Amino acid sequence: MRLASFNTPNGHRTVGAYVQDCYVDLHALTDGALPNDMIAFLEHGKAAMDQARNALAGLDLDPSAPENLKNGAGQRCAYQAEEVQLLAPVPRPGKIMHTSCNFDAHLEELTGWNQPEWQSHNWGEFHFEHPTGFLEAPSSVVASGASVAVPHFTRELDYEIEIGIIIGKRAFRVPVDEAMDYVAGYTIFNDLSARDIQAREHSNKVILLGKSFDGSCPFGPHLVTVDELSDPHNLAMKLSVNGNVRQDANTSQMHYKTAELVSWWSNTTLEPGDIITSGSPPGVAAGMAVPDWLKPGDTVDAAVAELGTLTTHIVASE
Repeated sequence: MRLASFNTPNGHRTVGAYVQDCYVDLHALTDGALPNDMIAFLEHGKAAMDQARNALAGLDLDPSAPENLKNGAGQRCAYQAEEVQLLAPVPRPGKIMHTSCNFDAHLEELTGWNQPEWQSHNWGEFHFEHPTGFLEAPSSVVASGASVAVPHFTRELDYEIEIGIIIGKRAFRVPVDEAMDYVAGYTIFNDLSARDIQAREHSNKVILLGKSFDGSCPFGPHLVTVDELSDPHNLAMKLSVNGNVRQDANTSQMHYKTAELVSWWSNTTLEPGDIITSGSPPGVAAGMAVPDWLKPGDTVDAAVAELGTLTTHIVASE
């Protein structure tokens, strides 16, 4: 399934499925049996997934007239994409566990960035026998199609295409060989970064505002369940700015794969709706000889095979 969170035209927030280019309200379709909040939906686990699949099986949906699909109470259950306000699949995750430098070529490009504060960081420490990373603020989340303002405090706004691993059930100290049982699905993540702020924070051995400003965590458009994917570790990844390709990679190049990431990050309790990011492949602005930073008017399209395209519009700070 391709699950989504969205607001209906009357402002009702719900959980739905993307079917035949339409959004089906699963809460309405099941006469309220399924939750209208993604975290609550995930907390119901396999029972909710099975009920959603059963409700969608053999669905009589006319994409040209989705308003004809109604539940037992006569409530409308489906909408064309332009009728809804799409939200991030998990609008307010409990935690965003960001994995750093999980593509070796990305680490290599950053070690060459001629930034004194950046170079003061010991990049060799990333070559551990386990993943490393940091937390990002849930308040920084925005949906696909959102406009993100260039923060007034940065002159170096950068992009990073990643996949987001969405946790489906509570996980604590999970072995690698069991880790996939805790994954609800995947999404596309664009880790926007204020590189100048990040560099100063690195020099003080912290990461905070450079990665957690408002709008810095666009992800979506959907939560694609694991069974929908041919192989999550063989998906083409491509990020473009104004149609010009900047990053072109494959999830097969991840140093640590999904099961290893989930297992490691489960050393702190993971909960339904939490997100673990994959880290970024090379091609970021900071890796360029002359960085081409994001600026107002830019459109960033992050596309991952079988997951779709996450679009972000960069606008001027108010």
